[in-house]
Amino acid sequence: MAKIENLDEAIARIEAALYSAGRPLKIEELIRASGTESRTKTQECIDSIMKKTKSAFKAIEIVTLPDGSYVFQLKPEYSSTIKRYASKPILPNATLKTLSYIAYMQPISSKQLVETRGSGVYAHLKELKQLDFINHQNVGRLKIYNTTEKFQKYFGIQGDVENLKERLFSKIRKTATRSTTNTAASLVTELN
Repeated sequence: MAKIENLDEAIARIEAALYSAGRPLKIEELIRASGTESRTKTQECIDSIMKKTKSAFKAIEIVTLPDGSYVFQLKPEYSSTIKRYASKPILPNATLKTLSYIAYMQPISSKQLVETRGSGVYAHLKELKQLDFINHQNVGRLKIYNTTEKFQKYFGIQGDVENLKERLFSKIRKTATRSTTNTAASLVTELN
């Protein structure tokens, strides 16, 4: 691929990559997308896009995640507004069930998660970490998982973990009397 010298073209390419990816992109991916072959120029382009996005849009943003990657996303406070318009959920049901299990049982070890959710949980954990919905601490050879502040903001949950658990338990009791088919995953999304 030919090196791009025009910063407007590089900015357009980064915008296209961030918009179409639907997932966080690392700086290396954005350097390739921009065609500049320069970390400095790519970072200038990203900063420019972030500044323009902040001033031009009210509900969408470009965010730098803790791992240094960038994501083009809806601001968390608007997630409940667009639910009926979204064509597909942000997370597959299996991953959402894993997230709700972590939210209810936290802190929870990777061993407990595998025992309960099966070996597919590793893919779920990777996806949830990329979205910054969970984090972990190493305790010996185990990883202990908790939800993050971003998780709470995204799902409109306010308060501490015990408040979250009480609200989930209250929803489970109400739901259990109506139907035994609802899952804990649907309860997390109903908390909004």
